Amino acid sequence: MMLQRPSADSSGPGFTPLVVVELASDTKEEAIAWLLSRIRDQQHNGGAELLVEQLGPGVEGQEKENPNMFVVGASWQRLLSGAEDVGLFKEFSDGSMRGFTCANKHNFKDFKGDGDDFLSMAECQYIIKHELDTLRAKDETHVPGYTQVKLYPGKSIIRRLQSKGILIQFFPLHEKEELKRLSFSWYKKMKLSFQPLDDIRHYYGEGQALYFGFLEYFTIALVPMALIGVPYYLFDWEDYDKYVVFAVFNLIWCTVILELWKRCSASLAYSWGTLSRKKAFEEPRPGFHGVLGFNPVTGREEPLYPNAKRQLRIYLVSLPFVLLCLYLSLYVMMIYFQMEGWALSVYDEEPTFWTGILLFIPSIIYAVVIEIMNLIYRYAAEFLTEWENHRLESSYQNHLVLKVLVFNFFNCFASLFYIAFVMQDMVLLRQSLATLLITSQILNQFMEAFLPYWLQRRRNKKMIHKVRKRRTLEDKELPLAEQVRLEAEMSTYLGTFDDYLELFLLFGYVSLFSCVYPLAAVLVVLNNVTEVYSDAFKMCHVFKRPFSDPAANIGVWQLAFEAMSVIAVVTNFALIGMSPQVKAYFPESETQLILWTVAIEHGLLAFKFILTFLIPDVPKHIQIKLAHLEFESLEALKKKLEKQRNV
Repeated sequence: MMLQRPSADSSGPGFTPLVVVELASDTKEEAIAWLLSRIRDQQHNGGAELLVEQLGPGVEGQEKENPNMFVVGASWQRLLSGAEDVGLFKEFSDGSMRGFTCANKHNFKDFKGDGDDFLSMAECQYIIKHELDTLRAKDETHVPGYTQVKLYPGKSIIRRLQSKGILIQFFPLHEKEELKRLSFSWYKKMKLSFQPLDDIRHYYGEGQALYFGFLEYFTIALVPMALIGVPYYLFDWEDYDKYVVFAVFNLIWCTVILELWKRCSASLAYSWGTLSRKKAFEEPRPGFHGVLGFNPVTGREEPLYPNAKRQLRIYLVSLPFVLLCLYLSLYVMMIYFQMEGWALSVYDEEPTFWTGILLFIPSIIYAVVIEIMNLIYRYAAEFLTEWENHRLESSYQNHLVLKVLVFNFFNCFASLFYIAFVMQDMVLLRQSLATLLITSQILNQFMEAFLPYWLQRRRNKKMIHKVRKRRTLEDKELPLAEQVRLEAEMSTYLGTFDDYLELFLLFGYVSLFSCVYPLAAVLVVLNNVTEVYSDAFKMCHVFKRPFSDPAANIGVWQLAFEAMSVIAVVTNFALIGMSPQVKAYFPESETQLILWTVAIEHGLLAFKFILTFLIPDVPKHIQIKLAHLEFESLEALKKKLEKQRNV
């Protein structure tokens, strides 16, 4: 289902619709006319200098269709100047990655003729989004027709319209032929090969490509753990001497794979031109509100919100709420242990096949409850973080990630820590870990693979009915108007947050207790393989196309995974210290055992941090290239200054 480009006479010569803007159906005419004029106006007049046309009615022309849908595009010259504005990095003729400039455009490797194929569609759409986002209010005090919707000079018009519900959504259009090729190479054929990361990046942008790159890397990195785990599972369950070796290997593995991933992501980011790309100045979030005041950074009047007030909301409301949720999670956990005790007593009284199965029921119920609690908490955390009124999107994301990670970690792993270190029941720990892991994977696969597939089939039927069964999604092209309206009804992709969260929890299951249940790595590998296909299917057919995200790394998630690897050191060494074989070396003094365990654990943590320091985050050859570019920039600046002095 993708874009059919209109003929030249439908929207003017050379007009290719790239982005859809949907306003509320009851938006006032004067507001629409004003917004369109600002989008079309020349840059020197404060406009975006983009091409925009109103979308015609669909095939059936139903009355309930929203008439206020617009397609936005741009001339190639405007896109090239936009590429310079956003600081796009492209490959230079000497093979290095450099910031694109129109003055130097013919020196870039892939720039041929007038540069028609120089920018990918994803880059063009990102440029248009940037130009729309940076459309500023000038002398207007309010949106025409809406006296209550105030405008502040120099502030983003689009964000203001979004926050007031006038602008419903704006999203990039799919490109049918390109998506077909990507789908075929990505998930339509079963194969043992790497994902087409460059193609994913070309179509969806660097943020998406880095997620799929990390998913692939994590899966491959798990293979050694899985191969070693199988014989450990098959032989000598209770031989702790062997588990000590497995635990130590696990700890070194955690550190090495995370450090090597930094190098891998740096190589990818450099080849994609995002490693040395400067971050754009962050605009306030659409939902941010406050009292009008003077911002000393921007030098403009804009809404301001006292940081002290935000901190009070965080510490007096959000923090107590999170602690209350953790208490409820603990309470549910204790109910689970009561159920576990009841199932065990039934089995002890009458050990049959059915009572043996009953032993697994409490863990399965608990795993389902954990998933439901995580889902409910997620909505509550989003509401609270929104209420805290963070000015920047990055600040909002960091606070949301912290809230969700703390609760999910406690909710998923608290029972395992309790069984391991309070009850000290290794058999129950193995059983609980296996049941939690398998049940959560089955639930996730249902939510991420089967449910999207069902939704897709349902949407196909609805679409075929809408176009009176004259065309099908895959084989025939749809008229542009119908195409846009169908994409507008697709689910909105909410980013990689949930995907990274799932990988974080799976990484926890493998790294924290895998010496007790060595098959954990095998199960996670199988899960990740299906995850690639289900995520790829969803991206291509269930969600609207997201805007490109020029990311250079996986951001705050790198810190989350590293924190988990530190916790894994403590957990695994505590488990080793509890083993009968290790206790036999300290028959008289438990204090000595604890001291030795803590000392060795601290030593291994020190070794871990030394290893982190010794493995550079950026490969040497990329460091040299970046340093060379910096040197060239400084030399060029010196020559420019000397020339000015001589003049």
